[in-house]
Amino acid sequence: MTDRAEETFLKHSIAMTVVVGASGVAFGVLSGSLSIAFDGVFSAVDAAMTGLALLVTRLIARDASRRFQMGFWHLEPMVLAFNGALLTLLSFYAFVNAVMTILEGGRAFEFGWAIGYALFVVAICLGMVLYGRRANRRIGSQFVALDIKGWTMSGAITSALLLAFAAAFLLEGTRHEWLTPYVDPAVLAVLTVCLIPVPLRTVAAALKDVFLVAPASLDLQVRAAVDAAVARHGFLDARTYVAKAGRSRLIEVHFVVPPTFSIDTISVLDAIREEVGEAIGDAGSDRWLTIAFTGDPKWTR
Repeated sequence: MTDRAEETFLKHSIAMTVVVGASGVAFGVLSGSLSIAFDGVFSAVDAAMTGLALLVTRLIARDASRRFQMGFWHLEPMVLAFNGALLTLLSFYAFVNAVMTILEGGRAFEFGWAIGYALFVVAICLGMVLYGRRANRRIGSQFVALDIKGWTMSGAITSALLLAFAAAFLLEGTRHEWLTPYVDPAVLAVLTVCLIPVPLRTVAAALKDVFLVAPASLDLQVRAAVDAAVARHGFLDARTYVAKAGRSRLIEVHFVVPPTFSIDTISVLDAIREEVGEAIGDAGSDRWLTIAFTGDPKWTR
């Protein structure tokens, strides 16, 4: 049910992003606004990335294949990193373009088209953020969370554009009218500088998963469960290895048992595995847990 809910939300998001992207490009041409054109291109790129995310969620929901025997979890942080990097580069390019336009004397545009577009897009963005937050309380998906960030960014961009366009419209016919050509590129420059850190944080978090950096909280959680099992069953030692790849949690535990440890049947070891697994918690299809037993510490390295 969670996978279907995630897929449904992403499909709706793609459809609405295509609407916003097409509107942005069209209104950008009609109004002559660089910031609106950027908003449209940003939305088009976001739609493409959301489509890629949807493909990955379908792969993750499938069983492991002969070629991908460890599953498809590793694709999720790769897509998140690519998405964040692309949005960062797009924002940086828009900033450079805005600065060049300011240096060239600004750019005139039609306020009527611009204000109408901004109102339309702000309403869509607000609706999608509220819809996404409500849906993700049940889904708990990084893809949905990233998509909500995208709608929040788009909404922030367009809200700022709306305020700037309204202010510039009020300047027409006054002694400050000479400032109006600078409004559009100036707003775009400020917004892109503010927005660049958002996808950069996504890239940083995704790269930790790509490089299998052990999450501190998961490491402490597993270590506590394993240490309790060592003390309870009189094991000599234990080694733990944890990593996170997207929504998956990869956990390996190696117990070093003493020579006197009695194993009447394999069910004795299975019972310990069950005990440790319950102590770690969060069992499910996204947890990959391996628990091994050995009498020689060399097999734990």
